[in-house]
Amino acid sequence: MDERLAPEDGDIVVRKVRYGSFSTTDLHERLSDRGIDTLVLTGISTGGVVLSTLIDAADRDYRLYVLSDGVADPDAETHRVLLDKVFPSRAQVIDTAELRALLPYA
Repeated sequence: MDERLAPEDGDIVVRKVRYGSFSTTDLHERLSDRGIDTLVLTGISTGGVVLSTLIDAADRDYRLYVLSDGVADPDAETHRVLLDKVFPSRAQVIDTAELRALLPYA
């Protein structure tokens, strides 16, 4: 693993065994305990991990951002439909430049 990606003291680390990030972990409780209500989603499987996590997080009332240039899927059409048609009803779809502009310390 690249050391720049290694968890730091205080980071939340969970081991997930299903597509979504919430169904088999205590992630929601750990985020709630810290008062975190906003998530930025990225991932390799737009139609799998990202979709599953987004739906579950939206149902839990998180404010969601999906990074359009931070997600990918082997099926280009699935990827396009999710980013253009499905995700916008549950999250703001932005790119990394837009995210940087939203961050107070960027």
